[in-house]
Amino acid sequence: MDRAAQADRAVEAVFRIESAKIIAAVARVVRDIGIAEEIAQDALVAALERWPESGVPDRPGAWLMATARHRAIDLVRRRETYARKLAEVGRALADDPGPETPDAAPAGAGGGDIGGDGEDIDDDLLRLIFTACHPVLSTEARIALTLRLLGGLTTDEIARAFLAPEGTVAQRIVRAKRGLARAGVPFEVPYGAERAARLSSVLEVIYLVFNEGYSATAGDDWLRPGLCEDALRLARVLAGLMPDEPEVHALAALLELQASRTPARTGPDGAPVLLADQNRSRWNQLLVRRGFAALTHAGSLAARTGAPPGPYALQAAIAACHARAVTYEETDWSAIAVLYGRLAALTPSPVVELNRAVAVSLAEGPAAGLALVDALADDPALKTYHLLPSVRGDLLARLGRPDEARAEFERAAGLTRNERERDLLGRRAAELGAPGARETP
Repeated sequence: MDRAAQADRAVEAVFRIESAKIIAAVARVVRDIGIAEEIAQDALVAALERWPESGVPDRPGAWLMATARHRAIDLVRRRETYARKLAEVGRALADDPGPETPDAAPAGAGGGDIGGDGEDIDDDLLRLIFTACHPVLSTEARIALTLRLLGGLTTDEIARAFLAPEGTVAQRIVRAKRGLARAGVPFEVPYGAERAARLSSVLEVIYLVFNEGYSATAGDDWLRPGLCEDALRLARVLAGLMPDEPEVHALAALLELQASRTPARTGPDGAPVLLADQNRSRWNQLLVRRGFAALTHAGSLAARTGAPPGPYALQAAIAACHARAVTYEETDWSAIAVLYGRLAALTPSPVVELNRAVAVSLAEGPAAGLALVDALADDPALKTYHLLPSVRGDLLARLGRPDEARAEFERAAGLTRNERERDLLGRRAAELGAPGARETP
């Protein structure tokens, strides 16, 4: 590989790792995420131009940070000069003989520069996360902007991950940046009640990104490991930046435990492998240990304040029940059903109720679960949710009602937009045989 190609690869790799820190540090000065991203991109272009000739620096991340810092400071100075000249013109026009006032800091500059390499990087990243996930934006816009700024993904990568047209994603990101600017969203970490409200938005975005990677809504692949990795990395970063927030560590625990199953969730051909059929020896035990440690830490933090477990803590506790079971048969389904009941009381949701029904069916029998599922049949939120007929089909099959089960699996297959899941549901329907082929025992 020639020197230019090596430099290009180094630039790409380093920028993906460092871009969030660079954008966050620059945004602290210019107070505009869109401008901060442009300055970071300018630093990237400078590296692409210079490194093939000068060679990759010993500290490439620091080189990019310094370059972006200098460009940000130049921009601030130009703003200062422009503001000063504008003020002088205004005074002349008004023929104001009064004393000159000290030069004002540029609007939103905060009166300081970026500082030395690594200075306040943690605080800057926290500001960037809270700004990108501001509730003034739609959920879709928050996800796209977060993956762009903090995940280091290109517009094309985000579009492919969520099966959306690249132009749609690009416009979503542009509108998100403009929306933040128009709303005058400050580049800061909120406090008090506002922090609690904004934190829930931040956690929701990371959770949704992970879920889309863990079980893709549509497309040819059931898993998108890259999205899971991005969400997990963001959760770890957030846990490091907010060491005293129980739900932050609870979310990290949940994602660690869920991600631990990834190696066993698909077969060699990429087909889904259901939880009951997974080879648990393939679960990543390092991630399991990390998940347990994060969950314990979250519990300790909550105990200090006397706060009850939040929704992510309860979901992490459910994931921990699965991780503790050496085999599927040893799973403590009674405990899981209780945890889902607490989760449903805390955050009422028909999807949570459907999951509780599954746990109840495995703790108390399929008839008990079916009664809960049937109570959800008319919920409009589940009208096109393929897992409702899928769960119902499984319960009917366990009750020895194959014809009804087959119809439910076929209905579920028609509702899902994921090809792998459609194939799985189709196979489950076919395994039950032709209508009327088997009599109920």
